[in-house]
Amino acid sequence: MINWDEFEHIHVIKKLKQILASWWNVDIIFTDERGFVRGPEMKAAHFVNPAVKLFLSKEAGSENLSEVVSKSMETLRASNSRYLVKKWDMSGFDIAILPIVIENEFMGHVVALGFLKDSEAPQRINEVRERLAAFGANNDAIQAALAKITGIEDQDREHFIELIELVAQEIVTLHLEITSRENRIRELNKELGSRYKYDNMIGKSKPMQNLYSMLDKIKLAESTCLIQGENGTGKELIARAIHYNSPRKDKSFIIQNCSAFNDNLLESELFGHVKGSFTGAVKDKKGLFEMADKGTFFLDEIGDTSPTMQVKLLRVLQEGTFIPVGSVEPRRVNVRVVAATNKNLKEMVDQGLFREDLYYRLNVINIFVPPLRERKEDIPILTEFFLNRTGEQHGKKVLTKRALEKLYDYAWPGNVRELQNEIERVVVLAGTETKITAEMLSPKIMELSDKNKVQGARLHGKLKDALEDLERDLIREGLRRTGWNKSKLAKELGISRAGLIMKVEKYGLDKRKMLK
Repeated sequence: MINWDEFEHIHVIKKLKQILASWWNVDIIFTDERGFVRGPEMKAAHFVNPAVKLFLSKEAGSENLSEVVSKSMETLRASNSRYLVKKWDMSGFDIAILPIVIENEFMGHVVALGFLKDSEAPQRINEVRERLAAFGANNDAIQAALAKITGIEDQDREHFIELIELVAQEIVTLHLEITSRENRIRELNKELGSRYKYDNMIGKSKPMQNLYSMLDKIKLAESTCLIQGENGTGKELIARAIHYNSPRKDKSFIIQNCSAFNDNLLESELFGHVKGSFTGAVKDKKGLFEMADKGTFFLDEIGDTSPTMQVKLLRVLQEGTFIPVGSVEPRRVNVRVVAATNKNLKEMVDQGLFREDLYYRLNVINIFVPPLRERKEDIPILTEFFLNRTGEQHGKKVLTKRALEKLYDYAWPGNVRELQNEIERVVVLAGTETKITAEMLSPKIMELSDKNKVQGARLHGKLKDALEDLERDLIREGLRRTGWNKSKLAKELGISRAGLIMKVEKYGLDKRKMLK
């Protein structure tokens, strides 16, 4: 089943409609496989051309268009054509009809309305005037409608059709993506039963299942672990899971953020100090390494440590000994170190910013935490968890389908932490409302981002530039959606893999650059 109401809110489709409206004053509507107009109520819908709204808001006009589109489908099937452009007799202007084909089945149509062939425009404009008058439009309404009707020149015809085809392709892609997502979650449910969490981590996606599998394998090990991932992905949760599933679970679990102090204070925190070693050292103080003896020490933001501190950390990892500030006697500890960073330590080693020997000491077991944008099928589970957690205080809330789709579309630079904060915010602002609608979400999520908006300046440039901007956005979103699977995306876009790679290079859509 296709959810036609959602298409008005898909950002790529909105962009395409804005381009078509800006260049040719053309309106886009959708019909199902029988030709019936679908989507928002015609009287409430926004149209560029008043003539289109007048005809479609009347029951006779809507029914007549459905009949025309339904008959056109038979013509398209028989001729195997990509599209059909024909005169809509009731209105006097032309319409373009393009099929929506999903897995070789006609599911509906994209219909563009409100234009004329440029060569025929002068003769046919009077015919449109007569049809509007017959439908009850007054003279002012007729003049406003005629002013919006554009003649499409022959040399622009192919570009015009390509844009409408992109609308149809985006609908197909969206439908297949949703179907694939639902099938994937259904299969995971079959294979994994109720395993949607590991300790306090939540997610059924393939990246999270791989993470759970890794944690299962290392839970009895004593090796040092390096957890790498973006801010907000849950690195501390993983460190806790490692500790509380290990033989050290009954001993201390100590946490220190290495970016929280300067070198002197950090050294005192980690290794302790003796009385009189500096001003204010009025008594001996145990360091965190000593407090973590026989337990686990989680060193967060290890990439922010200075070269001097890196040397001292290396000594603990190599020899299990350290010297408190102001002391000369080394002390021995038995500590399992789990480190975490949001930085690329290998690149820092290459740049001389991080010690290579310390990197290899830390990187015995490397654990990568996937960003939320690469496991978006977990968004419904995470959202439900956060909503349930706030239920006691604020009452039970549910997300509308459109609100959930907006959460899917957003890139989540702050990952799970950002999603948690967003749900908490929207629950508070919802007050007594039980449904959370898309309009309640943060403006940044509603708008996606400035990069995803179609700016007026862009729309008034050259058509080639507008198409290239659109192509860049489609490829960028497709790469993220498919996890940078170029073969899969090339098949979706109907181009060769080599052609896609050339476009990726042309638009600078390298994965490493996009994830910075």
